[in-house]
Amino acid sequence: MALVEWRMRGPEVASCNCSWGCPCQFNALPTHGHCRAMTAMRVEQGRFGDVDLAGVKWCGAFAWPGPIHEGGGEAFVVIDPAASEAQRQAILTILSGAETEPGATIFNVFATVIDTLHPPQYLPIDFSVDIDRRTARVLVEGVLDTQVEPIRNPITGAEHRAKVVLPNGFEYREAEYASGRTRAQGPVSLNWDSGHAHLARLDLSTHGAA
Repeated sequence: MALVEWRMRGPEVASCNCSWGCPCQFNALPTHGHCRAMTAMRVEQGRFGDVDLAGVKWCGAFAWPGPIHEGGGEAFVVIDPAASEAQRQAILTILSGAETEPGATIFNVFATVIDTLHPPQYLPIDFSVDIDRRTARVLVEGVLDTQVEPIRNPITGAEHRAKVVLPNGFEYREAEYASGRTRAQGPVSLNWDSGHAHLARLDLSTHGAA
């Protein structure tokens, strides 16, 4: 049976509890032996079949008791209530890894290592990002708050810029690395003051990252 053709493009904000750089990006084990992370996106252009996804905002909180590949993870998704019912179902389908070639996107891969999927919520998402300046803010009032700033030299305080290119990445192909602070009080709790963050322009589809 043919897959539904979908594609979504737009800026992404992501942060995790690992040290700057995130060992997962280099096939290494997590800094603290377990993984907790958030990610958010504002879709600027996109479709799921005949459903226009432009303007949809979503974010997620994730946790694994050990390295991601060992499984046992949990996930919680929030979609901005401005999204229509058709858009909500399309985003949930994409984030679940469905209608995607096996292993083609981060959502499809992570679906195999998430055991608990908490019911989604539909709450206002304040999403702002400046990828070149390495700054961002994702706020879901009372649920999640992530703030991103440039990595700074611990002695001088000067900004330190790091850009990573992953030619075969299943999330992004190029990202600016930064420092993130996150608090989440929802079904998946998150709490760190200076963890890894990356900002990227996603271009994902049924067939993978472009």
